[in-house]
Amino acid sequence: MLANIRIVLVETSHPGNIGAIARAMKNMALSQLYLVKPKIFPSADATARASGADDILASAVICDTLTEAVADCEIVMGASARDRTIGWPTLVAKQCAEQALKDAHNNQVALVFGRENSGLTNAELDCCQYLIRIPCNKDFSSLNLAAAVQVFTYELFSKASQQIEEEAVSAPEPLATSAQIEGFYQHLQETLTAIDFIQSGQSNSVMRRLRRLYSRSRLSTREVDILRGILRMSQGRKQ
Repeated sequence: MLANIRIVLVETSHPGNIGAIARAMKNMALSQLYLVKPKIFPSADATARASGADDILASAVICDTLTEAVADCEIVMGASARDRTIGWPTLVAKQCAEQALKDAHNNQVALVFGRENSGLTNAELDCCQYLIRIPCNKDFSSLNLAAAVQVFTYELFSKASQQIEEEAVSAPEPLATSAQIEGFYQHLQETLTAIDFIQSGQSNSVMRRLRRLYSRSRLSTREVDILRGILRMSQGRKQ
């Protein structure tokens, strides 16, 4: 999902911010960086502030317009700390992460950040379906550009990690194959005979009932391994 999310920076003035954002992106497993008419790039300042995220800078896509930077994106979200006369559907950082990851399953998603001194224009926000913002002190709501991107990338990474953990917990164990089940039944019959639980004449009746019992359980591969481990221990004790 994170692979389908890009960070777009519009007319960034300070190359150090570009480097700091590349570092934040790599910290949070994002890789797509698009730069719309950066004032200075490439730059030694950007490389220094990237602190090892040189691959993000090297693969950055330079564009002449925001329209070009988001041309292949189905979902575009624009960051702004200022109120606008015309309202856009607005998401705070956590909601942005949830919506972006949901859309990124099947779509390219862009998070767009504007100039350090003036942000995005209304015309640029016209390219966006959502306005995204960070809740903060109303008396001092202006964040450094790199700091703002760090907040959003953290929320994206945190939410993506949570979803991966939830999917891993809820994923069912693979069911045992027919061959594995038959191997277990053979092992079970041998063990029950060895410990004198069943006699050769009555084994078919008992085994048929046991087959029905275990069939209802829909044994997984792991469960079959556990049961066969118990059988091996039982055979060892009998010997």
